[in-house]
Amino acid sequence: MMNRPVRILELRSVLGAGGGPEKTILLGASRADRQYPVTVASLRDNRDGAFSIAERAARLGIDYVEIVEGSSFDPRVVPALQRLVRSRQVDIVHAHDYKTDLLALLLARLEGTVAIATAHGWTGHSRRERLVYYALDKQLLRAFPRTIAVSGEIRAELIKHRVPAERVDVVLNGIDHRAFRRDRGAEAAARADAGISPDDVVIGSVGRLEPQKRFDLLIRACALLRERWPQLRLLIAGDGSRRTELNDLAARLLPAHAYRLCGHTADVSRLHHTLDVFVQSSDYEGTSNAVLEAMALETPLVATAAGGTAEMMDDEEHGLIVPCGDLAALASAIERTLLERDQTAARVARARRRVETTLSFDRRVAAVERIYGELAERFPRISSRRVTERCA
Repeated sequence: MMNRPVRILELRSVLGAGGGPEKTILLGASRADRQYPVTVASLRDNRDGAFSIAERAARLGIDYVEIVEGSSFDPRVVPALQRLVRSRQVDIVHAHDYKTDLLALLLARLEGTVAIATAHGWTGHSRRERLVYYALDKQLLRAFPRTIAVSGEIRAELIKHRVPAERVDVVLNGIDHRAFRRDRGAEAAARADAGISPDDVVIGSVGRLEPQKRFDLLIRACALLRERWPQLRLLIAGDGSRRTELNDLAARLLPAHAYRLCGHTADVSRLHHTLDVFVQSSDYEGTSNAVLEAMALETPLVATAAGGTAEMMDDEEHGLIVPCGDLAALASAIERTLLERDQTAARVARARRRVETTLSFDRRVAAVERIYGELAERFPRISSRRVTERCA
């Protein structure tokens, strides 16, 4: 039985506004049980003018720290983290990417903390990331006492790289279904504010504008569909390295009024209130927060069978799933969703029930905290500190 809180440091290195992992880390810290108080630390490159994690952390009222780096591998980060571990009396360091995986192992050696990692996937598209950093990361994870994989596919990849199977737990991402709820009465105003007429058919997506998201495929699918659906419009929310290329492609294939690259969108719920169908067109995903948001916000869903998507939703049950990279199948599934109104409504209702139960954020937090508890019982440093503090 626990005698005192087990203190957690969530450690992440990210650029700009981040992505799905940031949502999970920040919300998880705000929902943590008092037995597992969390400090979130972000490594911030001082050259990154778009960094915006601190504002989101402040809104959630969590214990948040930024450690500023002068370069991608700044040696001053290690002593700064050591000071943070000591000041917060951290027991477990929870890493979330290849850089912080290495730092968590270093802190375990230097400070006696326990290291755990979450493998969100390896989605970088640079040659250096794929061939060097990700390969090294999969070797590093062999040294962790526990690793959380956000999908069965990621767990299989880790085991293939000789991470012991008994040390890898699958914990799917979850969503706060209370915060993400559709208001049918707000749809007309949301569409009007976005310049969308009642007759428009709006296809939407959310994600970083990077190669693995395959927004080029979505643009081509919408171009095909406009031959039969002239009122179709496409909205893509997000930013990234492919923005110019995607904008050029859309300009060639679609009329100017029929598409919009919206950039980073803080109010995803408002965007969903304008949509008739949400599409995930990715070639690779961990467990997609964008899919979870669509399920919670009751937006009809079409998705590729990427990563953990097929673990979150069942084809024909919660939405339609198509093979990755299949343009014809993607366009056909979008059209089916628009035409089969009764079946689509039933899938939407079942998807909402699923995020209220199996995929609720509460369930995810409980699963992670159960792993923390098992580590606390296993490692004598944490146990001895609990006893020492109880007797002091």
